[in-house]
Amino acid sequence: MTTERKEEDTVAYTVENGIAWVSFNRPEKRNCMSPKLNRQMMRVLDKLEFDDEVGVLVLTGEGSAWSAGMDLKEYFREMEALGLGGTRQAQRESYGWWRRLRWYQKPTIAMVNGWCFGGGYGPLYACDLAFAAEEAQFGLSEINWGILPGGGATKVATDLMPMRKAMYHAMMGENIDGKTAVEWGLVNEALPLAKLKDRVTAVANVLLEKNPVALKATKDAVRRVGEMTYDNAEDYLIRAQEAANSYDNTGRKEGIKQFIDDKTYKPGLGAYDKSKQQG
Repeated sequence: MTTERKEEDTVAYTVENGIAWVSFNRPEKRNCMSPKLNRQMMRVLDKLEFDDEVGVLVLTGEGSAWSAGMDLKEYFREMEALGLGGTRQAQRESYGWWRRLRWYQKPTIAMVNGWCFGGGYGPLYACDLAFAAEEAQFGLSEINWGILPGGGATKVATDLMPMRKAMYHAMMGENIDGKTAVEWGLVNEALPLAKLKDRVTAVANVLLEKNPVALKATKDAVRRVGEMTYDNAEDYLIRAQEAANSYDNTGRKEGIKQFIDDKTYKPGLGAYDKSKQQG
C-alpha cells in the first residue's frame, strides 16, 4: 500500500547555476496531477518567479514519467463527489498554474523524461520550449475511456499540430514516441534519455546569456501574435518594443554599442555581454 505524500512533497525543486529544476514528484503515480500537487506547484512557481538566483525554469518529472495527466481517482471520483463546487475548485487549481506558467516571467523548458498524457499537455504547452526523451510516450487516451480530451488538451493539439495530425491523435487514442512528437510539433527536439538533461542544460545556459527583459517580451509576443491579424500584430509589437525599452533601455543601448561601436560581438552569432551593462 502506497503512503500518500504530504502536499509539500508533491513537487520537488533545486536551483543550480541559475537554473531551477522543478519536478512533478509523485513517481509512484506516474506523476499524475492531484489537487495537492496543483496547489503546491503554484506555491513553487510563486517562490521562484522573481528569485534573482533563477534565470530559467525547467519542468520535469521524478522517476519514469513526466506526467500521466490528471489523477482520475481524485478528479473523477473524489472531486465530483463534492459536487459542482468541488469540480470548479479543482479546475481553478490546475488551470491556474498552467496559465501562470504560460506567462511566466522567466524562460521555461519542459524536459519530458517519460510518460506525458492528457492533462499533461496543459503544462507541456505552457512551457516556452520542450525537449523529450526519444523513449517518452505521448498520448490523448481520453477517447479510449469515453470522453473528449478536455482541460485544454484538444486546444494544445490543434495549436501545435497540423489539423490532420491533431484529429488522428485525438480520435485514435494511440501513443506516439518522442521522435514522432517532434515530427508532429509537440516538442522541439527528442534525444536519448541519457543525453536529455545535458541538452536541456545547454539550452538553458544559452538563455541565461540573453537580456531577461527582451526574453520576457519575446515570449509574450510569440504567444499573442498568433491570434492577431498581421496589422494588429505589427502594432502590438511596436508597442511591446517601446514598453520594453522604457523598462530596460540601457540593455538595448549596450547591445547596439557593443555591436556598432566596440565591435565585440555579432548578433547573429550570440548575445552581447550583459556583465558590461550599466544599471
